[in-house]
Amino acid sequence: MALIFTLDPKLDPDLRTAVVRLWADVTNAGGAVGFVASVTEDEVWDTADHQFAGVAPDGPDRLLVAHESDTGRLVGVLFFESMRFGLMEHWRMLKRVMVHPDCQGRGYGVRLLAEAERTAREWGLESLRLTARGGQGLERFYTRCGYREVGRVPAAVRVAPGDDRDEITMWLDLR
Repeated sequence: MALIFTLDPKLDPDLRTAVVRLWADVTNAGGAVGFVASVTEDEVWDTADHQFAGVAPDGPDRLLVAHESDTGRLVGVLFFESMRFGLMEHWRMLKRVMVHPDCQGRGYGVRLLAEAERTAREWGLESLRLTARGGQGLERFYTRCGYREVGRVPAAVRVAPGDDRDEITMWLDLR
């Protein structure tokens, strides 16, 4: 199915709600996007509002969304986040990279990251960075998308008592 990508869509109440719903669905399917299953939409809202607050068209933080062309359904989201430090303005951090669990395995994640890469190149950025929670094989997916592991912090993420995961830093050089 074709995807329609929109950079900096209007963050109206409907889109905010759809992003929060997607975020909760991804988390509850085992996705590593800042929470541990099971989470409610109400629990996601505070973090989502904080993430939304930094987004502005032509600002340092931007939002990229993916909708299915046939249904109009929101199926993917990621945020470009600036470090807000002049010496790091030549790259962006990708945050909250999410594809709806019903759509995984269809190549949507690969296409979402490819669109992020295309956008970053258009802006003249030299690289993209993201972090992934260890123990889920995410680094294999990101490696297939051209990223390479450049760092790992052991046991940085505590998902439950006695269940600590590495935080893996992945880097895509666009030069």
